[in-house]
Amino acid sequence: MRTPAHLIAILVSAMFSHAALAQVVHATCESKQADISRDIEHAKAKGQTSRVYGLEKALRESQAHCSDAKLEKEHAARIAEQERKIAERQRDLDKAREQGKASKIAEREAKLAREKAELEKLRTGAR
Repeated sequence: MRTPAHLIAILVSAMFSHAALAQVVHATCESKQADISRDIEHAKAKGQTSRVYGLEKALRESQAHCSDAKLEKEHAARIAEQERKIAERQRDLDKAREQGKASKIAEREAKLAREKAELEKLRTGAR
């Protein structure tokens, strides 16, 4: 008896979702605000007054409304969305393999690899 590929993809996705939620999110309001402040200094040094204005507004908004719990929830949602994309790319790849078209298989494998790399960046906190 063969297990359908989409069920395997769902199970793998569920396992990764659980692991991702257990992981500590590295971004905090403090680090976010420090990044914005650093961007403000860079924009000032380059004379980008419009960008400085926008960044200062973003900093004020962050100081007024940011919470670490909200950032963690948003990060978990981005990970879940990326996992959904990976499952979709895996289904596309499985379909291409069933059709036996080498060019489609290679294209779908590349897309799947890019989505997995993006997920890894989200999990490690890399930019």
